[in-house]
Amino acid sequence: MYRIRYFVEKQAFGVCSLLGEKMNISASSIRLYFIYTSFLTLGSPVVLYLIMAFWLEMNKHLRRHAHPTIWEL
Repeated sequence: MYRIRYFVEKQAFGVCSLLGEKMNISASSIRLYFIYTSFLTLGSPVVLYLIMAFWLEMNKHLRRHAHPTIWEL
């Protein structure tokens, strides 16, 4: 069960876990919040989640190229 959970968390961009770390809240409660509000508001938090996921991926990409290694010069 833990392997499946870890795999899903890694594939889901890590948005909830990052928010949980920043706000000092468990990531599972944030996931439940997104699920419940998605059902109540017909999916609008999903758009917010995708925007945050895009932003995280862009930050990872920019940080990777900010300090090139000796092999990339």
